[in-house]
Order: sequence, then C-alpha cells, then structure tokens
Amino acid sequence: MRCIDWAGDRVRLLDQTCLPSDEVWLELSDHGSVIAAIKEMRIRGAPAIGVAGAYAVVLAAQQLRGAGSKAAFVAQLDTAAQEIANARPTGANLAWAVRRMIDVAHKAASPEAALTALTAEARAIQRQDEEANRRMGRLGADLLPAGAVLTHCNTGFLATGGYGTALGVILTAWCDGKLKHVYATETRPLLQGARLTAWELARAGAEATLLPDSAAGELMRRGKVQSAIVGADRIAANGDTANKIGTYVLAVLAKEHRIPFYIAAPTSTVDMTISSGREINVEERAPEEVTHLAGQRVAAQGVSVFNTAFDVTPAKYIAAIVTERGVAAPPYEASLKTLMESRDG
Repeated sequence: MRCIDWAGDRVRLLDQTCLPSDEVWLELSDHGSVIAAIKEMRIRGAPAIGVAGAYAVVLAAQQLRGAGSKAAFVAQLDTAAQEIANARPTGANLAWAVRRMIDVAHKAASPEAALTALTAEARAIQRQDEEANRRMGRLGADLLPAGAVLTHCNTGFLATGGYGTALGVILTAWCDGKLKHVYATETRPLLQGARLTAWELARAGAEATLLPDSAAGELMRRGKVQSAIVGADRIAANGDTANKIGTYVLAVLAKEHRIPFYIAAPTSTVDMTISSGREINVEERAPEEVTHLAGQRVAAQGVSVFNTAFDVTPAKYIAAIVTERGVAAPPYEASLKTLMESRDG
C-alpha cells in the first residue's frame, strides 16, 4: 500500500491526522496545498515528505507553464521550489527531492517539456524509494537478532514512498519467522506510534505491544527486547542521526542494556555536506501539540513548552546504519562515504 500517489494532474494522499479511526484521502491540485499538508503532518516521514515535495514541484509547474518564456518559467518555479523545500527543515529528503526536480526543469527545452519530464521524475523518485525500502528490508532483516524488537515513531509505508524503512525491516524479519514480537512506543506528543505504527502492525498481522515512551527502559531492564531499530530524518557524515524526538533517549538506554540500536534509512537521508549532528537544524513545533490532546487543554494555563520535533543521536550509540546500498558500520565517516560514492557512481 502507498500513502501518496500521482493521479494524472493532482496528488492523492492519505491524511494521517485522521488515522486510525478514518481513512481519508485528499486530492491536492496546487503546490501550496501540499506545503500545508506537509506542515500540518497530514503526510509525514522523511521519505514520504520527499515524494510529496517532488509532486508539489510538478503541481507548481502545471500552474506556471503559461508563464511565457522558459527563463520566466524556471525563475518562478525556482521560487516555488524554495517554498516547498522550506516546508519542514530537519529532514534531508525534502530538499534532496526538490533539488533533483529543479535540475530536471533547468535541463528541459520548454515549459511543456519540463512538465512532462518533471512528472516522470517525481514518479521515479517514489518508485525508487519503494525499491530502496524493500532492499533495506532484506538487509536489515538479515542483521536483526532473533527475538523481539523495539521501534519508535512510524517508519512504515505511511512514512515512505512505499513499504517502509525500519518498519519494513521489522515486517520482513517477521515474515521470515525471525521475530517473535514487536514493541512500539506511543511516540509523544502526536502519537505516531500509537496511531500509525500500531495500525500498520495490526494490518500486517504482526504480534505487537504498544507502550508509553517512558516505559522503554523498564522493558529493556526486563530483557524483553533483543534489538531496537528506528528510521531517520537526516544523517550527518559522521553518523550522527536526527530522528523523532525520544530517539536519543532510546539509544542511550539500549547502550546501557547492551542492546544493538540500528538506523534504517535510504541514502537520500544521508547529508554528507554536514560533518556532525551539531549542524542539523532541529524543527520546533507549536506548543499546543503538548498542552492539548484531541483539541482539549490538558496542561495548566501559563506553563511554557519545549516541543522539538526531533533529537540528534550521536553515532557512538548506533550499532549500524542500514541503507539500500548496504549496511554502514563504525567508523561512519568511512563507511557512509563509501556507500554514498557507490550511489553517486
């Protein structure tokens, strides 16, 4: 199943804010609506956001193809593309996909030729992401130890172009008969684990248990899990990884309990232009996400809020990084460079 697709002249996406109670599909015909959907987390997950950004560029091109000359078209498309790329700053995939699309537009002979080429490119980005996820699923499943696994946030088909990153690894290992149980954190404050990961695991028929984020340490202390695997929104050249808030805590706990902690992400998530996680721009979101639940205030009036959407896990806590090109191991400066050069070649 896919959470996003191209419907001829518009983007069709599954509104993840309505899950798990309702499956609502949105049809968006302009790039501004896609930007809003990204900001409102109607679509989320770094790879899926990248796919959405690519389709948003196509929608912008549709609107601008009557701009006149090729130069005028490209100039206006560049402006729209920058707006799209800025929709969510932490994840690498969005800016990566938009850059790839704009390169195609600049090479086209005319606005109409650009639109045709951009449509094909966006669909290729989605197809390639799904193919990469399936390769990661196989590589990661072979890597995971047998037993039970813990995951955080949502990294399945809802977060990607199709199939999933960390959850794709988990479901591949589950189908292999290697895993006996999956533990998923609820993922405060927007409950992506409770609303989305639990929904995907139930659909897949995997035996799963949902737990509060704060219960992970006790779960590990009891010896209930043999590994942990999560996705990523941006990976620095040294292996430092930005992911959903709460990932850093899990990685530290896993290290303390001698549980291998893995990352699964496509190479489009790796940003070799930054040397470490200190350079990652971590998004801060509205305080209402913490002070309110289902539209009702649950926090005392007047309290201040710290609501970063992501945190950065230092590479020293990460046992391996699974990509579609292979598994990177410490030291990541060398192994990630090798994988990225393989992709570029």
